[in-house]
Amino acid sequence: MHRRSIATAILAIASAALLTLPALAADPIRIGFGMAQTGPLAANGKSALLAMEIWRDDINAKGGLLGRPVEFIVYDDQSNPSTVPGIYTKLIDVDKVDLVVSGYGTNVIAPAMPVIIQHNRTFLSLFGLAVNEQFHYPKYFTITPTGPDPTVSSTVGFFEVGAAQNPKPQTLAIVAADAEYPRASAEGVRKNAKKFGWNIVYDKTYPPATTDYSPIIRAVQATNPDAVFVASYPLDSVGIVRAANEVGLKTKLFGGGMVGLQTTSVKEQLGPLMNGIVNYDFWIPAKTMQFPGVLDFLKKYQDKAASSGVDPLGYYLAPWAYTYMQVLTDAVEGAKGLDQDKIADWLRSHTFKTVMGDIKFGDDGELSESHSLMVQFQHVTGNGLDQFKDATNPIIVWPAKYKDGDALYPYDSAHN
Repeated sequence: MHRRSIATAILAIASAALLTLPALAADPIRIGFGMAQTGPLAANGKSALLAMEIWRDDINAKGGLLGRPVEFIVYDDQSNPSTVPGIYTKLIDVDKVDLVVSGYGTNVIAPAMPVIIQHNRTFLSLFGLAVNEQFHYPKYFTITPTGPDPTVSSTVGFFEVGAAQNPKPQTLAIVAADAEYPRASAEGVRKNAKKFGWNIVYDKTYPPATTDYSPIIRAVQATNPDAVFVASYPLDSVGIVRAANEVGLKTKLFGGGMVGLQTTSVKEQLGPLMNGIVNYDFWIPAKTMQFPGVLDFLKKYQDKAASSGVDPLGYYLAPWAYTYMQVLTDAVEGAKGLDQDKIADWLRSHTFKTVMGDIKFGDDGELSESHSLMVQFQHVTGNGLDQFKDATNPIIVWPAKYKDGDALYPYDSAHN
């Protein structure tokens, strides 16, 4: 063959190969975020990350986002708020990511906000309580099931459960960690106490480094409250539940805002010590909450959970973390690009169909309606995993549209 013909043939073959490359050969869309992989929030952070990775793999299998593959740039925020500003500055200024989203939890979302605002980025957050109340940033949107007026809506269920009992609680103790989420939660509790006419007899915070909670529970018991609302993070929650059992807390209603009791490892650790506690949750596999697609997602998650070393059930955070990414997908595709203003406009003006039902945003980027639950642990025996797999434990006691059982009352009787 003539040399020129050979060269032409090679060029033709190369051109044909380029034409047949899949769409994913395009430059990737890079999404950057911090996520707790170590420290006290790591159990939930790792669960969220696995759910987000499942979304990434799902979207790439379908041809990517805007016809481009998706890549994550992820840094471990170590559950430490002080690491967050540096992480997001690096993601935007050095890594040049296309999109940023938050890590898990109020304490690591709030310190990212000044960096996000400075760079005029659209920002989706995951489980941040009332973060935007202090900023009112128009490009902030949160996948947090509390809904509008978040400090009030996230805590009102505790009061609604109490108000349905006989006799109703009349006095209240508030125990909260001195940190971003618990302080915000406690503020909502004070507003609801005023609304429901409960007299606050104890209202104190404790240092996040506290390890012995027995003195706190004894101080609470000395005020003889009808109800005890606790706003705490996972390690604190374990310590407080153990102290309540050791001291023999006598009250009618106990729980409220304890983070950690939703996590499978904590449930297995505490077992029957949780009996009688009424606490918030955001999803359990009750028949009332089996939205289209959620069980299919959870099967994928649970198939990967053991090898990934994460929460084996994933009920608390994983479905919402997947929802988080579904909403981002629809907003980017709806905006037909990565323009931050257009993405924010789409988020602000549309309803999103997700594995957790329909999602729409309202004022300050909060969800337009609450998806919060109050659940109660009843008749937990031993520490086995099986009793937490289905809707046996805990049961939903509020709101009425998701309720699948009645509350046992008072706490000190339900606990036995």
